[in-house]
Amino acid sequence: MVGPMREWQKRRDFQIGFLKQMGIKPGHYLMDIGCGTLRGGIPIIELLEAGHYYGLESRAEVLAEGKKELADAGLENKMPQLVHSPDIAAVSLDRKFDFAWAFSVLIHMNDDILRGCLGMVGRHLNENGGFYANVNLGERMDGHWQGFPVVFRTMSFYADAAKQNGLRVADLGKQGSFIESGVRAMDEKNILKFTRE
Repeated sequence: MVGPMREWQKRRDFQIGFLKQMGIKPGHYLMDIGCGTLRGGIPIIELLEAGHYYGLESRAEVLAEGKKELADAGLENKMPQLVHSPDIAAVSLDRKFDFAWAFSVLIHMNDDILRGCLGMVGRHLNENGGFYANVNLGERMDGHWQGFPVVFRTMSFYADAAKQNGLRVADLGKQGSFIESGVRAMDEKNILKFTRE
């Protein structure tokens, strides 16, 4: 449901390692956009205080699997909020977030869905919060994966989309420059940081 099995643990380890490098602490609130089966979510939930993790997922069957993973990990007492929403732009939560995270998610959104996602993030991000996402930068032919597009965009596109939604964006560099993942295709993605203007 979330990519090649042989890379599963490496992708999990990368996510929690990267967020720790960005300064996440147990008392922070995090919104995980496209949380899937909680591959990355389980160690984040484990780190954060109870009720501080919010996972958003568009596919009900995938989120159901994530709930099983949560129970298997014995972390239900951490009371993560797992939200099924087919329309990311329509998500309305009752709080602001210190961190928002989208791992290998924006690359599967068409332009309209991406803009809706950035609008939702802009409404939910704390004044000093950051939204981190890995993306394919450049102008290559788009592809497909499990019915989703695989999208390449320019930095100027992200800058314009961010500005339209009251955000600014910075390219933090290649994903592989932060934490060694051992997954070449993953390392070649860039990580963007969106903040409120």
